[in-house]
Amino acid sequence: MTYTMKKFILFVLIILTLTGCKHASKHSIGNPYEVLVVCDDQVWEAPAGRALLYALDTDIPGLPQSERSFRISRVTKSHFRGSTKAFRNIIFVDINENRYTQNSFKFTRDVFAKPQIYMGIQSPSMEEFEKFVTENSQVIVDFLTRVEIERQMNVLAGSYNEKAMDIVREMFGCELMVPAYLNGHMKGENFVWLSDFNDPKAEIQSFMVYSYPYTSVDNFSRENYIHMRDSVMKRNIRAKRMDQYIKTVDWSVDITEGAYRDRYVQVVRGLWEMENDIMGGPFVSHSVVDEINNRVIVVEAFLYAPNRKKGSMMRKLEASLFTLKLPADKFIEESNRLEEFSIEEKK
Repeated sequence: MTYTMKKFILFVLIILTLTGCKHASKHSIGNPYEVLVVCDDQVWEAPAGRALLYALDTDIPGLPQSERSFRISRVTKSHFRGSTKAFRNIIFVDINENRYTQNSFKFTRDVFAKPQIYMGIQSPSMEEFEKFVTENSQVIVDFLTRVEIERQMNVLAGSYNEKAMDIVREMFGCELMVPAYLNGHMKGENFVWLSDFNDPKAEIQSFMVYSYPYTSVDNFSRENYIHMRDSVMKRNIRAKRMDQYIKTVDWSVDITEGAYRDRYVQVVRGLWEMENDIMGGPFVSHSVVDEINNRVIVVEAFLYAPNRKKGSMMRKLEASLFTLKLPADKFIEESNRLEEFSIEEKK
């Protein structure tokens, strides 16, 4: 199975797994993006353990400063008991040549607490483990990230801005859940800006939704994305002076492809700056094709938070992008949700 196929399967099926607990009754402990690795010293201090550490110890993409993706803790198998079993994200390393003939990655949910993801990585040898983890490092990172995004989506579902939802529904025929505290909005042609800009605090958290006609796959080129974003920003969001407007920092733009709700999603991360001003910050956007109306819908979260770490805020904002529902979308039925998932290496 190729990396792309693995990533696609994880991307789609994580959505189907993170539902209410059916096994554990204890509430999980730990903060979002905190991971507990269960691994004995002889493995952790060897290249096999270093491979897992290096896979997890990465930067959050798309930020102006370096911020780590996860907070990593570790215990040995003999100390994996009591409260440590209640961690929200657990990676259990099991290397045994008598038990396993190939590498595998499996997860189940809510084994000892809820919400909880229990990921097992099995291998017949430390050499095989090191190779397997190195080759699938991005799959592991993407998986754990999506788990936390889905949890934040569950939080949003219980408390979102209903007025903003109504505005997006009225203007675009779509649904989007944004945090309840984003009380400000400004409309333009096929454009809306949702923000807390009426809040006197220094940082500004914002979303924008805009659309334009779909003509071809060239709509999703890097050049077209930057051109469309900059023209929309310049036309709709200005500062006090006419020569001050938001623009994209070209070199920062990173484009990846994904799938959500059985459709193609272009994910773009990068930095923005205010022309003739010192303001700037990170952004992330999702672009999708609304086939019913033959248009591209773009939803974006962007942040201005000087002198503050931005990773946690951006991750919370990004979760809202995954709540976008186009006119053709249907709810995922509870009966179709999966309880566990695995990837095994084929030899």
